[in-house]
Amino acid sequence: MSAAEAGGVFRRARGRTLDAFPSEKEREWKGPFYFIQGADPQFGLMKAWSTGDSDSGGDEWGQEIRLTEQAVQAINKLKPKPRFFVLCGDLIHAMPGMPWRKEQTADLQRVLTQVDSDIPLVLVSGNHDVGNTPTPETVAEFQQTWGDDYFSFWVGGVLCLVLNSQFWYDASRCPALKQAQDQWLDQQLSIVGQHKCQHAIVFQHIPLFLRSIDEDDDYFNLTKSVRKEIANKLAGAATFLSGMWFWVSHCRRNTCGPQAPPDIETCRHLTERAHSSNGAASREACCPPTRNPVLDSGYASHLPAIGPAALQGRIYQHTQSQSVSWRWAPVAPAHRWISPPECQLIDVEQD
Repeated sequence: MSAAEAGGVFRRARGRTLDAFPSEKEREWKGPFYFIQGADPQFGLMKAWSTGDSDSGGDEWGQEIRLTEQAVQAINKLKPKPRFFVLCGDLIHAMPGMPWRKEQTADLQRVLTQVDSDIPLVLVSGNHDVGNTPTPETVAEFQQTWGDDYFSFWVGGVLCLVLNSQFWYDASRCPALKQAQDQWLDQQLSIVGQHKCQHAIVFQHIPLFLRSIDEDDDYFNLTKSVRKEIANKLAGAATFLSGMWFWVSHCRRNTCGPQAPPDIETCRHLTERAHSSNGAASREACCPPTRNPVLDSGYASHLPAIGPAALQGRIYQHTQSQSVSWRWAPVAPAHRWISPPECQLIDVEQD
């Protein structure tokens, strides 16, 4: 599918916003709603991993196609319909300039055209989409193929921020683009206080950190200096909110179970810092201590709905006035090297 053909199907983000959600109609809270998160469909990764050539392998992606189709079919049957379906990066496996990139892109676009037209797609850039070290050229390619690499939109009184986390990982070849996103983010965060939105939700590919803001630097997190700078910036905006919530991917792991998802700590850190002067009551509004911290906290991280690590499921995110909760639901049987998480399923009707 050509970029022009895809543009006729996908309502891609343009002008740093998503026109599927007119801001003048969506800025006011109108009651609970839910959306679907997926991550790392990464067409080609399964074959690359199976051959031990994760860099240049991946000349087959039939399994990923089938699993993504199953996820799309399940999403299309949901009643009521989700407000949107977000894919948190690594849409395909082939890095910029590598073989099979065009073919993987065409097949993913073909599958995604099957998503109900009343369920807007929100597409996030990952390192396999713009490169570990992005350049103006790779970012421009993503924009032409999938839409803006960072943007915001309002839905039901909630401000959603889609960010290009690769700029924070390594912007050595595109410093001006990183600076532009940083300035844009400052402007967006100033809106939080002006419009009194219930929540702000951040979608990006690489998490700030996995377990602790002081953990060592790793391929799957942002460097300590960067993560602390971003955390401080977001914590300032969080003082005006019921909560600031993160959904990320990149690490390809299921963390649902006895241990809290990694980004619970990210958001607890931001929430506690933002409300430190208001005492425990403010924190409890975002993370009620009487509820299961894994199932009801609202912080979901590293739980790809259709990616090759946990890709047998989908994640429902349920946004309420004072909290955001999530549920993981299976789509297909787990691979032998993956144990499906023992999570409750959200009570959403399907045909």
